[in-house]
Amino acid sequence: MNIEGRKIKIFAGNSNKELAKRICGELDLPLGEAEVSAFSDGEIAVNIAESVRGADVYVIQSTSPPLVNRYLMELLILIDALKRASARRINAVIPYYGYARQDRKAKARDPISAKMVANLLTTAGADRVLTMDLHAAQIQGYFDIPVDHLLGVPILANYFKELNLENVTVVSPDLGSVTRARKFADRIDASLAIIDKRRPKANVSEVMNIIGDVEGKNVILIDDMIDTAGTITQGAKALKDFGAKDIYACCTHPVLSGPAIERLKNSVIKEVVVLDTIMLSEEKNLPNLKKISVAPIFAEAIKRIYENESVSELFD
Repeated sequence: MNIEGRKIKIFAGNSNKELAKRICGELDLPLGEAEVSAFSDGEIAVNIAESVRGADVYVIQSTSPPLVNRYLMELLILIDALKRASARRINAVIPYYGYARQDRKAKARDPISAKMVANLLTTAGADRVLTMDLHAAQIQGYFDIPVDHLLGVPILANYFKELNLENVTVVSPDLGSVTRARKFADRIDASLAIIDKRRPKANVSEVMNIIGDVEGKNVILIDDMIDTAGTITQGAKALKDFGAKDIYACCTHPVLSGPAIERLKNSVIKEVVVLDTIMLSEEKNLPNLKKISVAPIFAEAIKRIYENESVSELFD
């Protein structure tokens, strides 16, 4: 995918420089020269060190932990700087879209922060958003600009196909993830089960029952993200209690905040498979954690967007 020498430039903030470099490697393009730093009072400073006039620009930045708000501001200020430098089109490439879980009013006086962030990106000057596995697909409708929504399920499914596991059941950790789990199960030709759970408050879950047969089965738990790992580890324990054999867990976004690492260390999960939409610090790289890069799929999507080709055909 060598498109070197054409009017396309790729820049990145500080949230996931490694992924940005991998995407550039796939495209055979250099990472654009930009310094994103901070003044002594904490304000973010951006210096674009090359001309972007008339260029199709892609800004790669996940709004992810541990500095969600800083990374969001870096992205907004980068977009503004590129817009004022006369870039022809600015594409925000957001592998992990932070604030996506605040997508509705769950109770009175709740904000809808996912919509607010969409407004901020549009106001800053983004012409298009490229992202992966939004917490809820309808968030695409919060934008008044085009959104290309990539899927992590095919990448994870290909990995498990290569493992050649026998007698497999795919398990949805809650009712909200059933559609994702069903698509995953169809791809690897496995049966489906569902964990029925109650969540008394945010980040606290309690497993109630297993819908489906898991006894003696190799089980794959799938979710869009693993945050505090309470849902996944409690689900894995319940599956073991119901007679499951080996238990695997996989997700697109390894948020892994709070007690997540400790919980995964002490869990019955044999392997945790994640994508690199979020850069993980060294202490989060567990021995049983397998990372798969999304760089090839993002690079192909960028190439298709630039050449005005279909992105959805990637998943047909």
